[in-house]
Amino acid sequence: MDTAIADITGLVLAGGRGSRMGGVDKGLQNHLGVPLARHALERLAPQVGKIMINANRNLSEYRSMGFPVWPDELPDYPGPLAGMLAGLEHCDTPYLATVPCDTPNFPLDLVERLAHGVSEIDGDMATAYTREGGKLFPQPVFCLMKASLRDSLSAFVRSGERKTGLWGRAQRCAQVVFDDDAAFFNVNTLMELEQLQHRSR
Repeated sequence: MDTAIADITGLVLAGGRGSRMGGVDKGLQNHLGVPLARHALERLAPQVGKIMINANRNLSEYRSMGFPVWPDELPDYPGPLAGMLAGLEHCDTPYLATVPCDTPNFPLDLVERLAHGVSEIDGDMATAYTREGGKLFPQPVFCLMKASLRDSLSAFVRSGERKTGLWGRAQRCAQVVFDDDAAFFNVNTLMELEQLQHRSR
């Protein structure tokens, strides 16, 4: 590993509206009897030195999971970038790694490989990519970034921009390709949550 685990804070992004699930709090939806956010926390914990959660409602339930919880500093659910910014505002390590709450089977070596990607290009961040049909697809909420990007992200978000990938491409960002695209299966609807149950049995 190019960067020490102790130098990385992990952030689980659970601050969305859950609009495609009818407005429910996605991170608290059960997967195999356990909230999705807890699956993400337990998978991320061994890969980082510290962990935080970004959530905008049901804060006491998230705090009961045993980690600090930070809401967006901007109103009206502006998206994952606002969650990342909240994480950077409270990150006291050199790096922040982010994952969404709705992808419980992301790779166990995710952070290690992203860190290697940053080191390889002497960059400021790395983003996961998957390959489908010979094409590369970005997974921009799976990323590792230097905490020093906080001011850049703050300016981008406060200008009204919301596209996660657009900000990432403006940085010195490594593309780290993961061949197991099934590991990045994410849950946006109740039907997809049901599909995930069947995949995991």
